[in-house]
Amino acid sequence: MPAKLLKIQARTDYVDEVYRVLLDAISEGSIAPGTRIVQEEIAEQLAVSRSPVLQAFRLLKKDGLVEDAPGRGLQVTPLDATRIGHLYELRGALDSLAARLAARKKVKIDKALVATGRKLSKGEDVRAMIEADMAFHTAIYTASGNPLIVDSARLHWMHLRRVMGAVHQVTGQRKSVWDEHAAIADAIAQGDEELAAKLSLQHTEVARENLVRHMSQTIVETDTPKRSVR
Repeated sequence: MPAKLLKIQARTDYVDEVYRVLLDAISEGSIAPGTRIVQEEIAEQLAVSRSPVLQAFRLLKKDGLVEDAPGRGLQVTPLDATRIGHLYELRGALDSLAARLAARKKVKIDKALVATGRKLSKGEDVRAMIEADMAFHTAIYTASGNPLIVDSARLHWMHLRRVMGAVHQVTGQRKSVWDEHAAIADAIAQGDEELAAKLSLQHTEVARENLVRHMSQTIVETDTPKRSVR
C-alpha cells in the first residue's frame, strides 16, 4: 500500500521539513525498503515545489537512506543482514558501556519512559514506538556521564531509527523489548554494573537475531523495485 504523506504547512524554507517527513516515513516503514521515490510525486503529496524535495533527496542519499534505483531514479536503501549486524555491533558496545557507567552511579532511569513504551507497544503508531525506544536509550547514554557516548550514538541515529522501526513492526517482539528495558533500568538503579552491561548487550543481540530472522517476512530485500510513492 503506497505511503500517505501529510502536506507541509506553508513556510519559507521547506528542505528540513521535507527531509524530516521522509526520514520518519522511511524509519517507520511506511515507505518500505526498495520503494522507488519520485520527486514530482513527493512534491505533489507534500504540497511543495520540486526544489526542496530534490535537496531532501540529496541529503537522504548522502546519509545512505536512499540510493540509485536500477535503471534510473532513486529508491529507499534496502536493509540487509550485514548492515544490521554492523549497526548492532556498534550499538551493543555503546549501550553496554553506557549502562555500566550509569550503574556505577546508581542512576534511577525515569520509570515513565518504560511505562510509556509499554503503552505504545500495544498500539499501531510505529513512529511513536521508535521515539519512546530512542528516549529510553538516550536517557541511559546521558546517565553514563560520558558525552562522547551521546555524540557517537547521534552519528548513527538515523540508521538506528530504521532498525528500531523494523523491530517494532514485528508485533510479537514489542512486549519483550520493554521487559528487557525494565530489567536494564533495574540493574542500573541497583548499581550492578556487570548485570546492566550484560543485559544491554543481550538486548541488542536478541533484537538483531529476531530482526534478521523475520526479515524475509517484514522487510524483504528484493532485486525487483517496489511501487513508487504516490
